[in-house]
Amino acid sequence: MSLISDRVSEALVRAAGHHDAAIHRSASEIAARDSRPFAVAISRETGTRGPAVARAVAGRLGWQVYDHELLELVARELHVGVELLENVDEHHITWLQECVEAFAAVPAVREQKYVRRMIEVMLTLAARGRCVIVGRGSPFVLPPATTLRVRLSAPREDRITVIADELKLSRYDAARHVDRTDRERKQFVRLHFLHDPADPHHYDLSVNTSQFAVDDCASLIVDALYQKSCSAVKSETRVPLSALPAMA
Repeated sequence: MSLISDRVSEALVRAAGHHDAAIHRSASEIAARDSRPFAVAISRETGTRGPAVARAVAGRLGWQVYDHELLELVARELHVGVELLENVDEHHITWLQECVEAFAAVPAVREQKYVRRMIEVMLTLAARGRCVIVGRGSPFVLPPATTLRVRLSAPREDRITVIADELKLSRYDAARHVDRTDRERKQFVRLHFLHDPADPHHYDLSVNTSQFAVDDCASLIVDALYQKSCSAVKSETRVPLSALPAMA
């Protein structure tokens, strides 16, 4: 009985080693083949550990993550402090709020101006490729042919647990944070990009983060990126119909 157990254990270890080797190989092959500037765009529900997953993906690929870093780039472009952009980052500011801020002479950046510049920055990053962009409507901005569009989701109760632990909140306050943040992000995407971020048809890959650890989520994303890059290379090497000889 122990001999069978030992053999099973050895097989599992070999399988795990083969999978890890495949992940590292696929990451290097993507980088070596990357004549087209590929990027990963991650949309996430609150409490799905989006930043951690993004960092894990970027770490495997040797790419750059842009999450809060996007705000820093836009702030530099607009010559303002990052704190001024945090009020409009993935939030919809109503006309009344803007009027009150203007009347009170509160320093602010108008939402439309922020979004316009954010789109410009994301497209510039995507043109260079080799980046992982978190949120800000990136799956609806970056070119689908060279972007792996990922949606991270999980049951609400699990997400509340994650937020309560990360932010050291009571379960009640964590639930309010989850619902409010999800609502604001959804309104932001619907208003500026005319899409429902919860619609799975907008994504190449959807991952339930309650079912996988952060590193496993990263493995799934890197695998999917590898497959998408393979498909892109195959489509580029196909002979166009116009180049085929006419049939007699």
